[in-house]
Amino acid sequence: MNPAPFPEVPEVPDVPQGPLDPHDLVRDHTVYACVMGSRAFGLATEGSDTDRRGVFLAPTPLFWRFEKPPTHVEGPAEEQFGWELERFCELALRANPNVLECLHSPLVEHVTDTGRELLALRAAFLSRQAHETFARYALGQRKKLEADVRTHGAPRWKHAMHLLRLLMSCRDLLLTGELTIDVGDRREPLLAVKRGEVGWPEVEAWMARLAAEADAAADRTALPPEPDRRRVEDFLFRARRASALEAGPYDEVVQRVVRDGGVRQV
Repeated sequence: MNPAPFPEVPEVPDVPQGPLDPHDLVRDHTVYACVMGSRAFGLATEGSDTDRRGVFLAPTPLFWRFEKPPTHVEGPAEEQFGWELERFCELALRANPNVLECLHSPLVEHVTDTGRELLALRAAFLSRQAHETFARYALGQRKKLEADVRTHGAPRWKHAMHLLRLLMSCRDLLLTGELTIDVGDRREPLLAVKRGEVGWPEVEAWMARLAAEADAAADRTALPPEPDRRRVEDFLFRARRASALEAGPYDEVVQRVVRDGGVRQV
């Protein structure tokens, strides 16, 4: 039996035409925004920057054009950076340290219903993979600090402080199953490193000790081996579908396809 013919597709006046302004996506479609950096870590001092990070959901019809929406956008404000939702989820599933920390920031500035769903998925992104990705990132930063010591006689102390903080975060995540951003009572020892009041050999030994503690915690962590990719993918599918259904009056055909779960095969 031949499949039923597709209905005639009407004109599509609602899909935006012309060059896409990425900043419009941030301004109009952000689902989650927070403050990161020293202010979120509890390490801010006078003159610290305010680093803002966010997640935007590009309207589904924009993906039907040849020119796709960007995966990330810098700005529009200074020290502001945003990821498109799918890219953000991909990076979080890989246990990218910057993205996971963004998802757990205590300083939330904006959140929509979709953003609240994303925050409710925090645990789905956490797995033992965090040990590998955090450790790999820490090793790269450690090599840069060692190069600074060889070249200039001292590391960039601010970077050394943040590397210590990252190693603490990794160890504690593996031990507790929770990613804590604020350093709490470890603020003053870390700021002493930033001020250059702790010698490099002592800082280096501290880093080695934290890395060893993270390795030991990884052997007995309660975190699952892999993140819950299926749960995250279901969330992303629902977010894309909701966006498609809101796209405009021409969606009589699109809505039928979306409700049926996809395009019929001929």
